[in-house]
Amino acid sequence: MKIFAHISWFFATVIIFIAIALSIILFPILPRPIPRKISNWFIRYTTFFSTTIKGKEDLQAQMFLINHQSDIDVGVVETSTKKDLAWVAKKALFDVPFFGLAMSLPKDIEIERESKTSLVKLLRAVKDRVDKKRTVVMFPEGTRTKSGRMLPFKSGAKFVADKYQLKVQPVVLVNTLSCYDIKRFLFSPKNLTVVFMEPFVADKNNPNWLKDLRVKMQKVYDDELAIDINNR
Repeated sequence: MKIFAHISWFFATVIIFIAIALSIILFPILPRPIPRKISNWFIRYTTFFSTTIKGKEDLQAQMFLINHQSDIDVGVVETSTKKDLAWVAKKALFDVPFFGLAMSLPKDIEIERESKTSLVKLLRAVKDRVDKKRTVVMFPEGTRTKSGRMLPFKSGAKFVADKYQLKVQPVVLVNTLSCYDIKRFLFSPKNLTVVFMEPFVADKNNPNWLKDLRVKMQKVYDDELAIDINNR
C-alpha cells in the first residue's frame, strides 16, 4: 500500500506543478481569480479528492482564518469558495522560482516574520486587498502541524483583524495531511471535510478572542475527525 501511496504522491505532485504552470500562463489572459480557480480545480479533478462542505460560507467575510496541515490546503479552500482570495505567506515562498511567480501574479501578500517594517507593509496590503473586495486568508498557526493539535495562533492575525475591524470567518480543514503529505511522500485520494464556522467582527477590546478561537476550532476539528473515523 505504501508503494502505491508513493506512486500516487509522485503523480499528484506532477499534477500540482502542471497546475501552477497553467495558472502562470493564464494570469495575463484571464481576470483574477479565474486562473487560480482553474488550476486548483484541475488538481482536484485529476487527483480525485473531493470535499464535504459543512456550515455556511459568509459572502461578506473579509478574512478567513484556517488551520494548516498540508500543501493541498490551498487547493481545498480555493475549490470550496468562489471568492477572490489573497493568501498571506512568508516572504521566502515568494522568492522560490516558479512557485513564487504563481503567488506574486495574483498579488498574494508576503510577510517577513520578526520584522516591524514587514508588519506595516502587511497592514497596507491587507487594506488594499479588502478595499478591492478580496478575502484575505491567513494560517494563524504560521506553519503546518502534523499532530492534529493546532499550534498556538500567532498574534499577527489578531493585530490585522483588530486594526480594520474585519469580519472574520474561521474555516476548519479536517485531516488533509492524510490526503497529501509532502514530507513522507504519501498521497491518498479522500473526501475531505471543510467546516465554515460562524463569522464575527474582530473586537480589539477582547484581548482573548484569538486564543478562544483556537479552542473552538480545535473542538470542531476533533468532533469532525471522530465522525470521519466512525464512518469508515
